[in-house]
Amino acid sequence: MTPLQRITYVNGYSIRYLECESDKSDDDRRSLVLLHGIGASAERWLPVVSELSKYFRVIIPDIIGFGYSDKPTVEYRIDFFMEFLEGFLGNLNILAPIIVGSSLGGYLATEFAIRFNKRVEKLVLAAPAGIMRTSTNTLDQYIMAALYPTYENALRAFMDMAFDPSIVNEKTVRDFVNRMRLPNAKYAFMSTLLGMRDGPKLPERLSKIIAPTLLIWGDSDNMIPLRYSAEYESIPGSKLVVIKDCGHTPYVEQPTVFNQIILKFLL
Repeated sequence: MTPLQRITYVNGYSIRYLECESDKSDDDRRSLVLLHGIGASAERWLPVVSELSKYFRVIIPDIIGFGYSDKPTVEYRIDFFMEFLEGFLGNLNILAPIIVGSSLGGYLATEFAIRFNKRVEKLVLAAPAGIMRTSTNTLDQYIMAALYPTYENALRAFMDMAFDPSIVNEKTVRDFVNRMRLPNAKYAFMSTLLGMRDGPKLPERLSKIIAPTLLIWGDSDNMIPLRYSAEYESIPGSKLVVIKDCGHTPYVEQPTVFNQIILKFLL
């Protein structure tokens, strides 16, 4: 199923998102919201959408500041992202979604589940950000690619991110380069990094999450290494699944395995 591209407006800002209607009837369809990582866009989730849309209404926003959504000149603090997410879900009449978040998206999903803990049905976090206290070489390469978006820089960063560099394709790299050359894209990227650094600390607040939570990590994640999963495991009743021979984006690198894991948890 090919997702439909749509636009909605949150606090006056244009937000692009992709939507796949579920094969199920309106009466029993559940909403699955996928949140991408920093510097990414909704397209990053395309390898898993076809299977997931058999069971859910799948919604994938370009998070404000990224993709082809507006990139206002504001401080990209966690409160700003929470206002965006709450407004976005409200616009689409999504009352209690299942949220699947990767990296930055995982951090935002976690914060949303802390602040609005009765409004998340289930939570799936794929190598979520928010815990790491020092950078990694892979993250440094990715930041370099965002600030100096040449094809060579981006290719190197995406290859560093993956367990098997051969999965990185030209379309992904060129799309990243083109998006990072859009007005305000670099500003939004760097402001988001600063906002994460200065945001409220997660570890002592994770116990507030009441949604059933699944953690997924690649065993060879060089961006946010597996050791950072330990603190996220303090989410009450959470379960960690580690995917072998996988880097930072299991839904891209091993989409079939990723879908099997989360569908077992969600259905």
